[in-house]
Amino acid sequence: MALSSADWSAVAQRFELDVVHEHLETDAAAERLAHSAVVVAMRERTTFPAELFERLPELRLLVTTGMKNAAIDLDAAAARGIAVSGARGGGNSVAELTIGMMIALTRHFAEEDAAIRAGRWQHTIGPGLQGLTLGVLGLGRLGGPVADLANAFGMRVIAWDRSITSERAARHGATVVDRDALFAESDVLTVHMPLSESSRGLVGVRELGLMKPTAYLVNTSRGPIVDEAALLDALTAGRLAGAALDVYDVEPLPAGHPLRSAPNTLLLPHLGYVTTDQYARFYADVVEDILAWDDGAPVRLLEA
Repeated sequence: MALSSADWSAVAQRFELDVVHEHLETDAAAERLAHSAVVVAMRERTTFPAELFERLPELRLLVTTGMKNAAIDLDAAAARGIAVSGARGGGNSVAELTIGMMIALTRHFAEEDAAIRAGRWQHTIGPGLQGLTLGVLGLGRLGGPVADLANAFGMRVIAWDRSITSERAARHGATVVDRDALFAESDVLTVHMPLSESSRGLVGVRELGLMKPTAYLVNTSRGPIVDEAALLDALTAGRLAGAALDVYDVEPLPAGHPLRSAPNTLLLPHLGYVTTDQYARFYADVVEDILAWDDGAPVRLLEA
């Protein structure tokens, strides 16, 4: 999709373009990218640790879609004189996906689709969103639009994060509650926090234990924010009605991973930002950054 999402003709006049279709771990990436002066990374799918930078002697510019990328060791890049730039996104793709996953999970879309293809007919039932309480863990750049859409569905919206204010919550039709109340009162809990040392494992055994057995969890943020083992245990034991996940501790999700067979789950392959309009914005910026760098002009530096 990269080359069809923007006009690369000016770049192609200056560089030989090579599109990598397969997922690359460090050794494979070092071999494939060894002679590349410029590398364009799709979000956090490929990690760029110090070890990899040391094995890419010709690399001078690394461009990533998005303005933050936890998979890139920025200090190591800087130490080797490698510029790291970002591409802006936009739109409402994550919020739209979150609401879509809520409906698909609670109304059992995947199960009913499989059933009708197998010759069966209606055999599940689930709640409508109107009147349910949506708990938003992280009412920021992504959580805010989710709250806005939830209001349109007639949901009661509550929210918590470490820096939340009543004024910010009010702008999104949400009520601020304490952290325990967020888990205890939510019929659907949706996660929208950046991954950091303070947010890693934030939704663990205790927090899942506070949730109603009829409640659902949706995570379109980062996998490690939710304790994967605790979530699996809650699902298997029936202490949670279901979980919709777009992110995982390890991506791609390994074959045979227990989540693949966990009950009452909707699993997507990190699609939050994967839309044609988002890619058009990403790759327009990528092309702009490459040309600017080649011309000796400033590039859009990645946010730390």
